[in-house]
Amino acid sequence: MTVTATAASVSALVALVGMTAALGLYGRRAVRTTSDLVIASRGVTPWWNASAIGGEYISAAAYLGTAGLVLAYGADMVWLPMGATAGYVLLQAFVTAPLRRSGAYTISDFAEWRLGSRAVRRIVTGCVCFVGWFYLLPQFQGAGVTLRVLTGAPVWAGWALVIAVALLVVASGGMRSITAVQAVQFWVKLVAVAVPAVALLALWHLDGGADPASAGVPAFARDTRVHVGHGLTVSVPADTVVTASGPVDGVPRDRERLRLPAGTHTIGPGTDVEFASGAPVPHAGRLTVQDGDTWAMPFGHGHGFYTGYSAMLGVLLGTMGLPHILMRFYTNASGTSARRTAAAVPALLALFSVFPVLYGALGRLYTPDLLLTGDLDATVLLLPQRMLPGPAGALLTGLVAAGAFAAFISTSCGIVVAIAGTLSQSVRRRGVTAFRAGVVLTLAAPLALLPGIGPQGAANLVTMALCVSACSLCPLLVLGIWWRGLTAPGAGAGLLLGGGLSVAAGVARIAAGPFTGWPAVLLTHPAMLLAPLSFATMVAVSLLTRRRVPGRAERALARLHLPEDIANR
Repeated sequence: MTVTATAASVSALVALVGMTAALGLYGRRAVRTTSDLVIASRGVTPWWNASAIGGEYISAAAYLGTAGLVLAYGADMVWLPMGATAGYVLLQAFVTAPLRRSGAYTISDFAEWRLGSRAVRRIVTGCVCFVGWFYLLPQFQGAGVTLRVLTGAPVWAGWALVIAVALLVVASGGMRSITAVQAVQFWVKLVAVAVPAVALLALWHLDGGADPASAGVPAFARDTRVHVGHGLTVSVPADTVVTASGPVDGVPRDRERLRLPAGTHTIGPGTDVEFASGAPVPHAGRLTVQDGDTWAMPFGHGHGFYTGYSAMLGVLLGTMGLPHILMRFYTNASGTSARRTAAAVPALLALFSVFPVLYGALGRLYTPDLLLTGDLDATVLLLPQRMLPGPAGALLTGLVAAGAFAAFISTSCGIVVAIAGTLSQSVRRRGVTAFRAGVVLTLAAPLALLPGIGPQGAANLVTMALCVSACSLCPLLVLGIWWRGLTAPGAGAGLLLGGGLSVAAGVARIAAGPFTGWPAVLLTHPAMLLAPLSFATMVAVSLLTRRRVPGRAERALARLHLPEDIANR
């Protein structure tokens, strides 16, 4: 990264943090009660709320991760943004208005109100915490990667920056503050990703418009030097001549020209490898080497139908149970207002989702070295300077950097409010002090797992959180809203089984991975097995304990599904 690009990125970051602090302090002025902190006293308009949800949901995975996955895996990964958007259609159809009519502040409140069980409430609170903590991991990780790529700062500096801003905004103004922050930052992110994308597309056209899906594996378009910061095992697709400075295959090299035969090789940490123009790009060991036709076709690279459909199911159902998204619908003034909010969100997300896919396709032409280093999340950050060296590219880099940090900050703030609000409503001494204590706990807990994340990208980490949501909170909401027969033992059994196993799979991936073969597939994408298992367990145990259906179940369902003015009489 050039000095000019670094300066532009730092300036954009300072401006964004300053704007965020100003919006947060502005929202603080209206905070008087816990209701202001948790649900903004249900005074948010549909369009403002839709913008805020868009800002909250466009996280590190959407902003950085999608482009990197498209670069590495091609058309397969287009299903992820599509699935996230489609999840909101399900959310609107099955959850939004009924949940709003329940009158609950949080999902835990809803569970206790619907089933009359403090034990189920505590289990739901645990699920909300794990979903939120897993969702915070890619925000912190993405911030660390972004700051490292743009400025060379240590990864922990990015974590610290996001934590400090989230702590300032959320602890001071809660939902009122972050609503303003997220709504404005959605449009910041959209401009930050769209303007450079349009400029880069124009440059690509002027450069001859080479097809990213052209035959053959990715190759370096010009003489390229790649610095390998950490040791790598790479797959070389064809015999390649390189010049290396550092350990290669366990042998120290000093600007030595050597031939790498096709196959697997190791590159030591701190090694510089120089490739000639036209040389095929070696791929990090965890990435599959694909030719253009395979890259351009869905399910073409060997992940298989199980992986694809399991990931899709996790994204679809997981979106329906995300606590920080669901909490936003409590802030609407009525069920009708919540439905209007939910109807606008898919359009905003679909508009945004076009651009990361374009960055991923262009990255196959202009940043193929990321396939070697495995630093896929840097695709969006590096493209402007690769395609447009000089001050103009530096300005575009600064704009992209501002959008990236807007994604990390707005999503982190929403998650923190959701978890802190849930925790504060679950203790005896509720109030502003309990909420702020929950904020500190929420931000501190993920730090225990961050050092063990390793090379996992933002999108993979987000799908882990979505899987926990899909296997626990989604079944609870769908059955609790639409089936009278759900009992507290049934809900508790399904939550413990589906939620517990999905959390265990996520922790195992981080603490004991990487895995290979079917264990890796099942731990990475367990939703296809665990989500139906959670639904089935809730139904089966509820049928076995049908005598324990709450006596007020009929009235509860009437309140959820009848117009508010009738149900509340």
